[in-house]
This record gives sequence, structure tokens and C-alpha cells, in this order.
Amino acid sequence: MASKEEIRSCHRARRSALPLAAQDAAAAGIARHGLQWASGLARGRQGIFAAYLGVGAEPPTLPLLTALTDAGHRVLLPVCEPEIELSWVYWTPQSGFVRSRYAPIQEPVGERHGTAVMRDVTAIFLPATALDLSGNRIGQGGGYYDKFLAALATLSPASGEASDAAALPTAAVVYDTEVLPAGSIPAESFDRKVDAALTPGGIIRLG
Repeated sequence: MASKEEIRSCHRARRSALPLAAQDAAAAGIARHGLQWASGLARGRQGIFAAYLGVGAEPPTLPLLTALTDAGHRVLLPVCEPEIELSWVYWTPQSGFVRSRYAPIQEPVGERHGTAVMRDVTAIFLPATALDLSGNRIGQGGGYYDKFLAALATLSPASGEASDAAALPTAAVVYDTEVLPAGSIPAESFDRKVDAALTPGGIIRLG
């Protein structure tokens, strides 16, 4: 079995070689299928979705973010904090971005919220460099989402509410070729499985 770093490096190299037209086509497919998945979970109501802005050679997510807000949903984007922590900012197409102090990403400007804001969230779109059909995920290697998902698993429901943030549906955004056979990705004790892969070709249920 290849190591996580070997798989990550291989897929990053393939992403970097993608022509711009292929990235644009991928963005459209991700937006279309991601909105369909989100709307199904929201069941006709306004949902709140934690997501992220794809940068560089990552699968483009800005059209997905815009599609979600155009459909009446709210979007939270992450901000990297010290000690490998994430905070969250509500985003709109009018929001400004600044370069992160801690990671090679663009972050939204606005009021920051802690992990407790996930009690109100409908589902989460995660970054990844690869997934396997068992639900195992390889991230970018920074550890932010590993720590966030671990904190999410311990977040108790708000008083009097039945929702459980630890059970929030998750979909990681990857290219179609980055969904690997079951058992291809080594799983560690701190890893959290992902429910679905969002690819330009559609939603793939995992696990």
C-alpha cells in the first residue's frame, strides 16, 4: 500500500498538469452535483453549509459556493488559526478575502466563529487530495481538518436540541480519478471517515 504522502504527491502532480478548460468543466460539475446534494439534505429549507475555497490546482469550488448562496443557503468558510485550529466566517459573493497567515489559502474577512457554530450546519464540504471507497481521506497534510473533525466528534448538541454535529453529513471534493478502490488509503487512529465524494461526475457514496 502506498503511503499517504506518496498518494498526495502523485495526485498533486496530476492536478497541476490539468489544462484550464478541464478545470472549468470540473467546476461546473462540482457546482451542479454539490448543489443537488446540499438541496436534498436541506429538504426545501434554508441550509447552512461549511465549505472551503479551492485554490491553485485544487478542484474549483467558487461556483459551488455561489450556487449555494444563489439557492438561498448560507455558507461558512474556514480561517486558519494558531495551534492548527479552524474558525469559521459566513461568506457571501460580496465578501472579501485575505491571504492566510498560516496556510497557502485565501480566507474570508468577517466575524469568526468557533467549532460550536457547527451545531447549526446542515453538512460539510471538505478538501481532499484523494479518497477511497471505504471513506478514508487524504487531506492537504496540514492537519487542520483532522483536528477539526476530531473536535466535531466531541461537540455536544445545544441544550434542548436533538441534532448531533458529530453526525453531520460530509462530502470531500476531488476529481473523478481521485476516488480509489476500498482500502487504498492507510487509515490512522485520528482519521475520520467521509460519507461521500463530490466529483465533477457526481456524488459517490462511501463506506
